[in-house]
Amino acid sequence: MRFWLLLCLCAASSHASAGLFADEDARKQVQQLEARVIKLEKALASSEADKEQAIRSTLDLQMQMEALNTELRKLRGQNEEFSHDLQDAEKRQKDFYIDLDTRLRHIEAGAGDSTAAASDRGDGTRDVSADPLGENRAFDAAYTLYKNENYQNAAAAFRDFLKNYPQSVHEANVRYWMGNSYFLLRDYKNCLSSYETLVSKFQDHPRVAEAMLNIAECQLELKNKTAARKTLKQLISQFPGSDASDKAKKRLATIK
Repeated sequence: MRFWLLLCLCAASSHASAGLFADEDARKQVQQLEARVIKLEKALASSEADKEQAIRSTLDLQMQMEALNTELRKLRGQNEEFSHDLQDAEKRQKDFYIDLDTRLRHIEAGAGDSTAAASDRGDGTRDVSADPLGENRAFDAAYTLYKNENYQNAAAAFRDFLKNYPQSVHEANVRYWMGNSYFLLRDYKNCLSSYETLVSKFQDHPRVAEAMLNIAECQLELKNKTAARKTLKQLISQFPGSDASDKAKKRLATIK
């Protein structure tokens, strides 16, 4: 009996020791799992923070790109205006030297009096069309009104210019800017007339394509979609690959 009792006690002690070791292993595994969970949570939080930072950086970059595109469009517009001003300045300079050379030749030939007489209308008034310097000043004054957004007076000044200088070298530019003035005043009939005269008389002028694009817009404003489609198709055919042609294609697609 003592033997069997001792044997039972040994067995019970062995099972208790084994259970103790098993609980210790389980606690270690739980602690390891908790450590891994904490580590994963930190990694996830860091990943979310990086993601938010990346999103903010992307949005900032998009805003910077939009700002740069806006500035680029502004610079292109300014460049176009500077190019126009330079072109007009070159023409005015050329006209000035031509006029100066003509006057010097007349003086050298002793024809000063006859020149003065030729510029007289015969009714006591002076023909302003014989004064290139006055012509250039008149154009500059009208264009200054346009640049200052005084479109009503600019249109009137351009109209008077054409009356006073019907053979002016500035006629094409005058008709373009006069058309723009009327367009901004929503006077589409006079605008259309000005642009159409430019396109018909000065087919090689660099602003013909833009004028045709504006003609189509006038025709649309006047509810003449058929004419507008025809103008846009003509523009696309006549000026392929140009900026105005690309705009015409997009505009044509919107007309229904």
